[in-house]
Amino acid sequence: MGHRRRPDISDYDARNLLVLEGLEAVRKRPGMYIGSTDTRGLMHCLWEIIDNSVDEALAGFGDRIEIVLHADGSVEVRDNARGIPVDVEPKTGLTGVEVVFTKLHAGGKFGGGAYDASGGLHGVGASVVNALSERLEVEVDKGGATWAMSFERGAPTGPLAEKGKVAKARTGTRVRYWADPQIFIKGAEFSRDDLVRRARQTSFLVPGLEIVIRDERGEEVVEESFKHDGGIAEFVDFLAPDEAVTTVLRLQGEGTFTETVPMLDDAGHMTPQDVERTLGVDVALRWGTGYESDVRSFVNIIATPKGGTHVQGFERGMTKTFNEVLRTTRLLKSGDPDVVKDDVMEGMTAVVTVRLAEPQFEGQTKEVLGTPPVARLVQKVVAAELAAFLTSTRTAERTAARMVMEKVVGAAKTRLLARQQRDTQRRKNALESSALPAKLADCRSNDVERSELFIVEGDSALGTAKSARDSAFQALLPIRGKILNVQKASVGDMLKNAECSSIIQVVGAGSGRTFDLDAARYGRVIFMADADSDGAHIRCLLATLFFRYMRPLVEAGRVYSAVPPLHRIELSNPKKGQDKYRYTYTDGELQRALAELRKKNVSWKDPVQRYKGLGEMDADQLAETTMDPRHRTLRRLTVDDAEEASEVFELLMGSEVAPRKEFIVQGAYELDRDRIDA
Repeated sequence: MGHRRRPDISDYDARNLLVLEGLEAVRKRPGMYIGSTDTRGLMHCLWEIIDNSVDEALAGFGDRIEIVLHADGSVEVRDNARGIPVDVEPKTGLTGVEVVFTKLHAGGKFGGGAYDASGGLHGVGASVVNALSERLEVEVDKGGATWAMSFERGAPTGPLAEKGKVAKARTGTRVRYWADPQIFIKGAEFSRDDLVRRARQTSFLVPGLEIVIRDERGEEVVEESFKHDGGIAEFVDFLAPDEAVTTVLRLQGEGTFTETVPMLDDAGHMTPQDVERTLGVDVALRWGTGYESDVRSFVNIIATPKGGTHVQGFERGMTKTFNEVLRTTRLLKSGDPDVVKDDVMEGMTAVVTVRLAEPQFEGQTKEVLGTPPVARLVQKVVAAELAAFLTSTRTAERTAARMVMEKVVGAAKTRLLARQQRDTQRRKNALESSALPAKLADCRSNDVERSELFIVEGDSALGTAKSARDSAFQALLPIRGKILNVQKASVGDMLKNAECSSIIQVVGAGSGRTFDLDAARYGRVIFMADADSDGAHIRCLLATLFFRYMRPLVEAGRVYSAVPPLHRIELSNPKKGQDKYRYTYTDGELQRALAELRKKNVSWKDPVQRYKGLGEMDADQLAETTMDPRHRTLRRLTVDDAEEASEVFELLMGSEVAPRKEFIVQGAYELDRDRIDA
């Protein structure tokens, strides 16, 4: 194995450091400046040029911008603003046009002289576009003349030259460029849809500005024009997808903050200085009947799709104010939890705009505003303006405010309920997947067709039933007393109830909408309770549970009620072939059986035994009468008309008392008093 020479430390010296000067750096690392070299990056370049014209309009110069997508793949942006300076900049000795298009970090947005608030920030816009263009041509109308200059891949092809005369009052800039195919990937092209979306958005943000898009690339020339004098209030109306609950509200105000920024002093040194900044806040919003929220945020007309400190301030101001006003109006009681941001935002469409000089963004793509004091100031403005609306005494505003507050409280209640149900679902899943309860006496057979689950009431009956069952295919699950009335209870309460949850767990097929009939562990489920009124009540409660949460099992005819005997007649001297015991299941049947025995001169022991419960039988008797498939009687529960059955359950077991009282009173008139066993 050859020995690799360890690189000598002296191999790495200053010669290895590549110093990328000026626009060469942009061509080497375009992603750092425009994000990517696909369609998105191509569009980012175009926005840089358009934003320069928009900043002029924002500063009050120029009211028309025209964007032309030429057939040869180039794009042109024309405006009627002041025009790029054409005089010589003293420090560099270059004309203003050359400085703007060839020097990084140069422009009118530094030092606060030319722009109060602008979309440009780092001064790299026009020069980066020039560096990434195969060719760029700029024309400026200024001082009664048209000036022109051309560049190739960022380098000037000649000096700025006067091209012709124009009227002295006419000013403006025209920039046309051809994106460099060496930089941008194949298939990257200008998107008219993106352009239209952005132009529409900008026309809302700069009222009175007209933006025209002209696409000459296809067989037919397509031209669209955008102009909105109503500003962001019109924008909110345009964005809102649902019916309005309120009209569009405007929350406006301003505040000041101090920022420490490095400034160039006369000696050319950077020294930190405190600068007083003014922040203008303008928010338009309205609530609709829907559930989705759409909040668009902008800083000096630059969209911040990922928000930032201005959006944080807006959200905090909204939430805090709603909680304060809801408490004072008693729509939130003292024990109620606070409403959260999502409750307030439900159904809201809002446009949040702030204007300030030299905003701090996170990265050149300007997607997140980072200036820290903005959050506090926006919160203050929003809180004051919103509180004024929510507590307004003017009739129209008061009605709208009340509707909004009720909508927010409703959203909070729904959220809490949904969370409760989610927790319940998790609990349910945990129940359905955990081990079977210890009290289940399972059967040996895995054959679902043959297996049976007896739900037995009472511990005394369980002992007898264990001896009476055939453990090969009969499983027992004891329940204690009366289970929960699930017609009245919520899903959460039902799952918290030990008896209900263990029944669902043992059946093993889930509950409610997630119930899977094929997953049921037993072919039959049999309720086995005493033959008295308490037993009937327990059977009724079990039927309600199965009907509400495991209905497919009932519909498939797999739920039964065991029919234990009510009486036992013990014959004194049974004849050959006669059983010693006869069982009857109703009082009527007992009377008929005794009459028949009397007729045949067969005597029996008095008194006839009446069973109070299953626990009074011994195992042989229970097996013979109730559990042995050869002798027992089962009553199948069917759902001939689920709707009707559901109504009966609701009437007899539901939370509405009045219909039940009416039913009982009605039944009282039809009752024969002599039948009452008292």
